[in-house]
Amino acid sequence: MSMNFPRMTPVQASTIPLFMAHKDVVVEAVTGSGKTLAFLIPVVERLLRLDEPIKKHHVGAIIISPTRELASQTYNVLVSLLDFHAPSAAARRTLSGGEGAIAEEKSDTIPSSTAKIVPQLLLGGATTPAQDLSTFLKISANVLVSTPGRLLEILSSPYVHCPQSSFEVLVLDEADRLLDLGFKDDLTKILNLLPKQRRTGLFSASVSEAVDQIIRVGLRNPVRIAVKVKGANGLEDKRTPASLKMTYALTPASAKLPALSNLLAKLEPKPLRTIVYLSTCAAVDYFQAVLPLILPSDTTLIPLHGKHPANVRQKNFVRFTSSASSAVLLTTDVAARGLDIPSVDLVVQIDPPSDPKAFLHRCGRAGRAGRKGLSVVFLLPGREEDYVSFLNIRQTPIELLEKPDISVSAEECLLAKEKFQKLVLKDRNLHDKAQKGFVSWVRSYSKHQAFSIFRVADIDWNDHATAWGLLRLPKMPELRNWDKSTYVTPDMNWDTYAYKDKQAERQRLQALRENKEQTKHDQPKNDKKRGNTLAWSEKLENKASREVKRSKKHARREHVRIAKMDDAQKAHEAETARMVQLIQQQQQNSKNDDDFEGFG
Repeated sequence: MSMNFPRMTPVQASTIPLFMAHKDVVVEAVTGSGKTLAFLIPVVERLLRLDEPIKKHHVGAIIISPTRELASQTYNVLVSLLDFHAPSAAARRTLSGGEGAIAEEKSDTIPSSTAKIVPQLLLGGATTPAQDLSTFLKISANVLVSTPGRLLEILSSPYVHCPQSSFEVLVLDEADRLLDLGFKDDLTKILNLLPKQRRTGLFSASVSEAVDQIIRVGLRNPVRIAVKVKGANGLEDKRTPASLKMTYALTPASAKLPALSNLLAKLEPKPLRTIVYLSTCAAVDYFQAVLPLILPSDTTLIPLHGKHPANVRQKNFVRFTSSASSAVLLTTDVAARGLDIPSVDLVVQIDPPSDPKAFLHRCGRAGRAGRKGLSVVFLLPGREEDYVSFLNIRQTPIELLEKPDISVSAEECLLAKEKFQKLVLKDRNLHDKAQKGFVSWVRSYSKHQAFSIFRVADIDWNDHATAWGLLRLPKMPELRNWDKSTYVTPDMNWDTYAYKDKQAERQRLQALRENKEQTKHDQPKNDKKRGNTLAWSEKLENKASREVKRSKKHARREHVRIAKMDDAQKAHEAETARMVQLIQQQQQNSKNDDDFEGFG
């Protein structure tokens, strides 16, 4: 196979020769710089140049991605690359039952000994491990593109072989994410199943964040490749593409979503595809329902997050990538890394990410492969403004967004709140989603790694409740000292506030009746102080529980104390206990002799 790329990107020109020369590589390059082809081309070349074809049910290369979407994208790029290699393309058409494929495979122009690459995509959720294993055995795949969990299940099978004689290359795409704690255990087990003599490559836009963990994946004297971009002054190294303009806007919480609407309406030329990032899945579930009320009428809103079923994620992702009109993808960090979505012109971060590493990856969905793009992050006025300096230190400079003017008046903020509340009042389920989403947002905000900048103590609860269009704020420890009367809520009867779903409404009414009956039973008419007896019984139960805990704690301490004794100390302890018991028995006998038995 001969691949001619007249205009290779710097990362491809640096990486491909090293991979072909049996070198381990650690590659850090800005988003959209062509990292996927930088490892796919040498993988394909190495496997096709083997002296003998890979044996049946043996694996020659593995590519691991942190998300389903990124794994699918990598697999599709690999398939399109293999279309240029006739034997591999013919084998794939044969296995997929393509028209005329069997005749082509049996023709004399393609000897049976010719090396072929048969890729397989492994994703959890869409299929079961048994189905994936059956497919592997049927097609005899020799290149696996997978997420960590499903890959581990397949490699653990005795029917899948990765011997040193066959296995050539392991690629960790978005390596810093794969080395996070969430993937650490699976990755360690996978590496233990692979031969130590292999070529390994780590690729990401921020590999430097995981340098201290690289040793864990077993690289041997890796060659470091860092491809960066010069800033406007020609001297400053940037970690983002030159075609991507990265900006910020100082916006109160209640003005963020109206400002987003203004940005989509005023930006010229009008963005074809926009990605809007929120911090949690629950927030996406709520805002996907209310946000269309204030967005431009010609904009389609598509939700996507990690808790969606696999088929829903795939359907919504394809719907966004293939949209012919203006579309907005409302998502979380599940769509922040590595995805090469065509024609993404705008990225908006409503919530700055809890992990600062994700900021760069979010922005990088726009401005890819030389295409112009704009990234905007909304920051609250005040302490959050320090995030700009924080990013500068991390070589990720951002500038103030000046054009277009997306300023929002107080009247527009209140109008958005009223629209949200009016819709939420039609279905109690939306109220539940709002409560769950708001709680999850507060928890995410409290866990921000830049905790000196993002502090829960600085939150303006009234303004944030307005931003969400809440009917009331949930009960949370963070709101213990907040005066809830300062937030204006609509007049409503919570007993008659109903669900649109009939089954959910029946369950609510049943629970309401049971609660009223229980209240009537626990509170007699002549007892205005409800629950006195119940409270006393609860105190007795709590006291008994504390006694049990104390006795167990004392028993544990005694066990530890005795375990530390030698034989002599144990014998002395036993003798002392025997003497104490003897004295107590004598005292009891003496007491019984003196008992008063009444007058004669």
